[in-house]
Amino acid sequence: MDILHDVLGFAAKGFVVFATVAATVLFCLSVARRKRPAGSRLRVEQLNRRIEALGDALRGKLLGKKDLRKLYKSRKKALAERDGARPNVFVLEFKGDLFASAVGNLREEVTAITAVARKEDEVVVRLESAGGAVPHYGLAAAQLLRLRDKAIKVTVCIDRMAASGGYMMACVADQILAAPFAIIGSIGVVAQVPNLHRLLKKHDVDFQEMTAGEFKRTVSVFGEITEKGRKKFQEELEDTHQLFKEFVKANRPKLDLEQVATGEHWLARRGMELGLVDRLRTSDEYLVDRAAEANLYQVTFERMRTLRERLGGAVASAARSLSAFRGFIPR
Repeated sequence: MDILHDVLGFAAKGFVVFATVAATVLFCLSVARRKRPAGSRLRVEQLNRRIEALGDALRGKLLGKKDLRKLYKSRKKALAERDGARPNVFVLEFKGDLFASAVGNLREEVTAITAVARKEDEVVVRLESAGGAVPHYGLAAAQLLRLRDKAIKVTVCIDRMAASGGYMMACVADQILAAPFAIIGSIGVVAQVPNLHRLLKKHDVDFQEMTAGEFKRTVSVFGEITEKGRKKFQEELEDTHQLFKEFVKANRPKLDLEQVATGEHWLARRGMELGLVDRLRTSDEYLVDRAAEANLYQVTFERMRTLRERLGGAVASAARSLSAFRGFIPR
């Protein structure tokens, strides 16, 4: 009887291990396959129809059947009379983070548009960014310059924020539109470096860093920051700021840099007085007006996410859910 008991116990433990491994494998496979895109692709959506559909949803409740038939008939006739000369408006979305990661999609979208756009066409960029790393936002701004170099009109719409690197991108546009209380400006450069040298010294911990070149490392997290290194680092910040100001001035020559390139930010109502913004309008208002006279197309490049990214996204989502459950949502 004891032997039978041991065998059953061993079998039960083996089953638990097998079930755990199987459940883990199935979870990984489900995450890998969930919403898996077929591959990287360019998605194009006709926005005129979306705008009309929103209005039709309300008209269906307000108008009688006779009036609706009359409206649809007149609209169909108007569409038939349109020729191919109507301009196209290509709408892009750019939501920026610290490293402007959306630039990978932006470069593909710009490449597609420059291949087909005509001189009467326009690109509208709905931009939202608080700025970030200089090289990354410099590349994003350069992508919009590709459109300008092809003589394609560029309009940037700021509904909530385009500051620092975000404004570096916005200033490239032929016109900047902003919602009245959007945040704009912040033409400045900032760097923050924590230094643990005194803490390490207090606990008798040595940190050795070998470099070749006098200014290969000006400031360090663990090493002692010298006055010479601090001065050199400040010079680099000032030079970066100067290049930032020159870039803004080249694209918006009427700006008074002494007044606006102080690192301050403003709400768009004040920004318009300073010349940072051309008009106070939301992107929705502008696009609805353009839809009456042009063909609107939302252009979005969708990149296939790797298995690692999908697993990482699932873990991050689970962490956010757990944090929210605990009453704390990380920022």
